[in-house]
Amino acid sequence: MAPQVQETDVLIVGAGPSGLALGIDLARRGVEALLVERAEGLFPGSRGKGIQPRTMEVFDDLGVLEAIRAAGGAYPVGMLWRDGRRMGEHHMSDPAEATADSPYAEGLMVPQWRTQEILMARLEELGGTVAFGREVTGVAQDEDGVTAQFASGARVRARYVVAADGGRSTVRRALGVGMTGETVDPSPMLVADVRVRGLDRDNWHLFPPRGEGDGFLAICPLAGTDDFQVSARLPEGASVDLSPDGVRKVVAAHSHLAPEDVTEVRWASDFRPRAALADRFRDGRVFLAGDAAHVHSPAGGQGLNTSVQDAYNLGWKLGAVLSGSAPVSLLDTYEEERRPIAAGMLDLSTSVHRGETRRGEATRQLGLGYRESSLTEETRAAPGPVRAGDRAPDGAVDGVRLFDAFRGPGWTLLTVGRPAASPLPTVRIPSYEVYGDGVFLIRPDGYVGWAGESTTGLPEYLTRVGLRQDLA
Repeated sequence: MAPQVQETDVLIVGAGPSGLALGIDLARRGVEALLVERAEGLFPGSRGKGIQPRTMEVFDDLGVLEAIRAAGGAYPVGMLWRDGRRMGEHHMSDPAEATADSPYAEGLMVPQWRTQEILMARLEELGGTVAFGREVTGVAQDEDGVTAQFASGARVRARYVVAADGGRSTVRRALGVGMTGETVDPSPMLVADVRVRGLDRDNWHLFPPRGEGDGFLAICPLAGTDDFQVSARLPEGASVDLSPDGVRKVVAAHSHLAPEDVTEVRWASDFRPRAALADRFRDGRVFLAGDAAHVHSPAGGQGLNTSVQDAYNLGWKLGAVLSGSAPVSLLDTYEEERRPIAAGMLDLSTSVHRGETRRGEATRQLGLGYRESSLTEETRAAPGPVRAGDRAPDGAVDGVRLFDAFRGPGWTLLTVGRPAASPLPTVRIPSYEVYGDGVFLIRPDGYVGWAGESTTGLPEYLTRVGLRQDLA
């Protein structure tokens, strides 16, 4: 007898940061979703350890920022070493100060495994779960849905599938979607989580090459843990030994530490830095998100953050379409909006890796937006500081904190210095120089979809994008 086919609205393949964030966003919208992961547990390593300010804003809305901030800490100042002597500090990024409109100015350091634990706890709080040990081996789609085949022989039938299953995505390959990219650095990289003695936890310890052809070593204390992350760029052509003794030898070869100073190796991996972008982010009823859609060099901390923001863009659109409050064509805007962003972040990651760009304003991702999107409409002849398509800034005005007003899965109409009347859920504040006077329709993902001097033209916009029912 053939096994029964499980049915769901959305099948999310992969319980990494993008899959978990999407699971949370769908769960709070009441969307039935099944999140499956090939491994028997969450990813155990620290690899994506940087949380950028824009992602902190996303986490604020998803209800996990307090836990993320409690688990992490600020990036430590770099300390250059030479022959066992401290040679001076090296600041890893340009400084930034929090402001009323951008309350999270500096990134946080949180090991990826801890970020994923926090996201999973939030998913479970909302009634969701992760089915571990379930490997998808193929997908077949038709006009009405997608059937996913599992290694166990089981099948799942979903209205939509989201491939968040990493850079070697099985789902992407099954679809035949290509990935175009380049090798960022031909030298192999080793990354490991270790316990080490002989180094303080106040600095990110940097050991530059001693000569031409030598490798580079960085040992960074991981906030909220007793661990350090070892990152080593090995000479081109070198083999990578991921055993505990192999990691110890790398540390000893490129620093003043002895092998026995690495007292424990908790996780280790190797890779060659690569930048690659999927040829498309949508194939019918299947969407690519996170590393399945774009693979970054770890420099600059853009990969995990771009992945989470993929999910944040897609979640509200899937929710609106599945509820019947928006047309299926809304889903076309996922690729339209996210693929150019991912391409830009890939270029940025590569530039940081090659030492051409410092970590700073661009890597914080607060300036990203969708001005060119078909969902964006700016109707003012002379727009102010914030235009349609831009991120909607925070602020505390007349007793209202804007991020609190925007929080949640819905849309918000913001009137600034305007007496505009509207039947929509509306927040009214006096003139605020960060925005400039006007009327702003804030999307569920915190970007301005429409802007005008008054509500004139807003009903037409809602009709055009098919979201009027969603806002009624």
